[in-house]
Amino acid sequence: MIITYKLESEMELVGRHIKVMRAVMENQPVGIIRLSQILGVPEHKVRYSLRILEQEGLISPSPGGAEVTKKTKKEMKNIREVLKRVVEEGEKLIKELDEIEKIKL
Repeated sequence: MIITYKLESEMELVGRHIKVMRAVMENQPVGIIRLSQILGVPEHKVRYSLRILEQEGLISPSPGGAEVTKKTKKEMKNIREVLKRVVEEGEKLIKELDEIEKIKL
């Protein structure tokens, strides 16, 4: 459905970024090919997630591959808070839809 497609695709993308960040934390330093194997995600998608995580300062490149930064743990808390707000807003929208369903046509 068009009205929810973008939300679903963005959530998938955020989920992939988080999985890549976790894999980097658990395997650092780690390269694109190894991350792709670990996660079962195509290399081009891993590369994109790494680029986004690097732009956010959550990982940094090294000769051996990607590594997390000192900023990573702190920013994970911020990401968690944003996701909690998204969930809360989603719950409000579900309640709104429940109310709409009660309307008789």
